[in-house]
Amino acid sequence: MADVEGGSLQPDDETHEIILQTERLSNMQVENTDGGFVFTVTDMTRLLRFLILGTEGGVYHYDEKDLKRDNILSIDRLIIQGRGEEVVKQIVQVSKAGRACKQNCTVYALAICARSNDPDTKKAAYEALSTICQIPTDLFAFIKYCEEFSAGTGWGRAHRRAIANWYNNFKDNVTTLAYKVTKFRRRHNWEHKDAIRLAHVNPESESIRLIIKYLVAGLGEAKKLQMPINADEMETWQKVYVYLEAVEKALQCTEESDVVELIKKHGLVREHVPTPLLKSVPVWQALLKDMPMNATIRNLGKMGSLQMIEEGSEEERIIVERLQNQAILKKSRIHPFKILVALKVYGKGVSEKGKLTWPRNKNVVAALEKAYYMSFDNVEPTKKRYCLAVDVSGSMDTPMMGIESMTAREGAAAMMMVTARTEPDYKVYAFCHKLEKLRIQKEDKLKNVYDKMSSLSFGSTNCSLPIIQALEDKEKFDVFIVYTDSETHYSAIHPSQALQQYRTKTGIKDARMIVVGMASTGFTIADPVDRFMMDVVGFDSNAPEAMRSFVEGQF
Repeated sequence: MADVEGGSLQPDDETHEIILQTERLSNMQVENTDGGFVFTVTDMTRLLRFLILGTEGGVYHYDEKDLKRDNILSIDRLIIQGRGEEVVKQIVQVSKAGRACKQNCTVYALAICARSNDPDTKKAAYEALSTICQIPTDLFAFIKYCEEFSAGTGWGRAHRRAIANWYNNFKDNVTTLAYKVTKFRRRHNWEHKDAIRLAHVNPESESIRLIIKYLVAGLGEAKKLQMPINADEMETWQKVYVYLEAVEKALQCTEESDVVELIKKHGLVREHVPTPLLKSVPVWQALLKDMPMNATIRNLGKMGSLQMIEEGSEEERIIVERLQNQAILKKSRIHPFKILVALKVYGKGVSEKGKLTWPRNKNVVAALEKAYYMSFDNVEPTKKRYCLAVDVSGSMDTPMMGIESMTAREGAAAMMMVTARTEPDYKVYAFCHKLEKLRIQKEDKLKNVYDKMSSLSFGSTNCSLPIIQALEDKEKFDVFIVYTDSETHYSAIHPSQALQQYRTKTGIKDARMIVVGMASTGFTIADPVDRFMMDVVGFDSNAPEAMRSFVEGQF
């Protein structure tokens, strides 16, 4: 492999028409401050970036950034253009498809539309409330954001009607409403009784009336309500009452045996259990029986800290069988990286914040590792041509920002494995001030990839090199992904300029670039007006989906 230092990009006269950077490639480009032409970012693209990434710029942050009204001005401009209903439709599409990395962004955007002065936008936003806010946590966030945007109380007729409709929309599935309102009782300094009173909720069925009365006045007052006469409604009413009664009994329990019985009989979950009893092994044994895959992985440390996952135990058997069940893994749609994070944390024997410790069960560790490889089937290939470039400097052993149990090197190795195991067309390079081809095979295990990376060590980090090398080798790629530990630099040419020239010379006008600073708290490589560039600052289990959305052109 050639040693490419700063490098210069020269057109190949025999194979490419020379189009200067100062010439426009298409009508989708605008002139930047340097006199070059780049692909512009429309307000709808900015909206999509915000909904999916949490920012209008092409940057994904691992941590929860405070949402600020002046950071999402694209919505205001679109509403002024008469496209408010289109904005709401886009919010709904992103939310329903599960494309948002953090749901609070879609709720925030919906609240902006609900507080719009445009009546059509406001109407569309409130009609979409129940679709976007599937759980009370999101409903309370919506109420909170709406109040932040209002000069007064914010509880006008349209707002009250929409909140009331959220509860009444469960009239055909009242047991689900009972489950959700008891699981998520309060969030964002709001609870159901306050929302119900302010919204003047008028229940549309006797079963919903029972739940509303319970939330506002308690089970004792709810019990005084008259039972419906209609046979079908009576059956539903009785089911709901029995469930609410079980929840109340559980919350008042002091004996673990009583809670265990209620969990088994009524399908209660962790949120229904009093905090003191969450230290009980029998309680967790009961919860584990029907625990979903994601919850199982999330609670391994807690259960381990209670010394309940011993070798040869029933709990070990349940966990191992669940982790190795291909059908359950497929149904959960869990990403391999999320399982790897669980493997690293559980295998370490201590929580990220160090509050819990546990003995590691070698069979559970082995099952997590097997589940990691099995879960690659959950990743659908994008069928793009990838150039992966990984920083192999010694500083890559720095813990990742967002997942401190993993180093940047381990995270980069894992992400390259995802590409190698799911995509048909890719090349991998190790880089710093020079490039070297790194042979990562589909059948490689994580340790093999990590060892190959660790065997190399260079100097500084130049993110432009993969693009320069691709042009020198006349390679055609749709996506360049650079994995590095922290803030990056460039020498003779900025990555955005290199990418612009690559597009010009190869004819791949939508060639994309993602620069991942896995241990960085902040940097900017992407040109903010170039819709085909993206930065990832730090790394968490949502980052892979954000990157995939970008590669597939979803924003």
